[in-house]
Amino acid sequence: MSRAFNFSAGPAALPEPVLRQVQEEMLEWKGERASVMEVSHRGQAFIDCAAEADHDLRELMAVPDDYAVLFMQGGATTLAALLPMNLAGPEQSADYILTGHWGEKALENAKPLLQTHVAASARDSGYKSIPLRDQWQLTPGAAFVHYTPNETIHGVEFFDIPDVGNVPLVADFSSNLLSRPVDVSRFGVIYGGAQKNLGPSGLVIVIVRKDLLGKHGRNLPPIFELQNQVKNDSMFNTPATFSWYVVGLVLKWLKAQGGTSAMEQQNRAKAELLYSKIDKSGGFYVNSVDRVCRSRMNVPFMLPSADLDKPFLKEAEAAGLLGLKGHRALGGMRASIYNAMPLAGVQALTDFMDDFARRNG
Repeated sequence: MSRAFNFSAGPAALPEPVLRQVQEEMLEWKGERASVMEVSHRGQAFIDCAAEADHDLRELMAVPDDYAVLFMQGGATTLAALLPMNLAGPEQSADYILTGHWGEKALENAKPLLQTHVAASARDSGYKSIPLRDQWQLTPGAAFVHYTPNETIHGVEFFDIPDVGNVPLVADFSSNLLSRPVDVSRFGVIYGGAQKNLGPSGLVIVIVRKDLLGKHGRNLPPIFELQNQVKNDSMFNTPATFSWYVVGLVLKWLKAQGGTSAMEQQNRAKAELLYSKIDKSGGFYVNSVDRVCRSRMNVPFMLPSADLDKPFLKEAEAAGLLGLKGHRALGGMRASIYNAMPLAGVQALTDFMDDFARRNG
């Protein structure tokens, strides 16, 4: 077997030690004489596994005690609809900051549920920057302000936390969760799909300040009521047990790496290496995102001609570099360099880029 470097945006690369442990435990897990996928989520073995993942996530992110941590089925898009239901009534309003595709998706899912207001948008610039803070038109008395700290498709990332006063800040951290330290107390809700930085698809992490729940005044189906998940430790219904188990292993791996501060150093080094290669290519490779908000997780770049895209991807795959095709909305290339991507992988990519540019420039 020869594993390649996987630059896919998600489902994305997982740490190899985690995959090997999953392989080792696949048939018999923790003396249960069955796979973790086969045991009951009500059994003590899985309850202990779930509690340990909760503890490790809280430790890695320094989650305050007045916040609930949920491991729920589905992806971030599901939460983009569930959160407006749970944080506001239909007559209330919420502000949305748009810096890319996923901010737009969150807005679309909220529109049928409450009054929405686009307080700032970079759409006219092609989502290549973040709107200046003094241009944001926040609504007094809004139920919450929603933004996407890292836009996976457009490669735009916030490196600070927006100050929105006393209004709860809701953030879709799907593609940069645990990539660097974050002050959880500055947020009302942090949520994110697991399939980029944390594990396989099928699970979404929610960190929510508990006092925000149960005040919406809606008559929701019980399964849509987040308080029911809080009261039942994320097991109001059968959870995505395998994904939860793998996330727990990734959290252990992150702790062994030195936590979020160590990951930030590594992620900064990887991003600097790749952006330097792009910027020094003499225009052969181009990333048009404003340099102050270039993502450390997702790096889109264009070649001189779309005719070179297919040869680039074919040769990259032959060189053991996978998942580099850009999103269909933008074209070109995209290298996702999440926590599990080692510096050696980025070095291999930049070496290939050098060689390809030399032969095709």
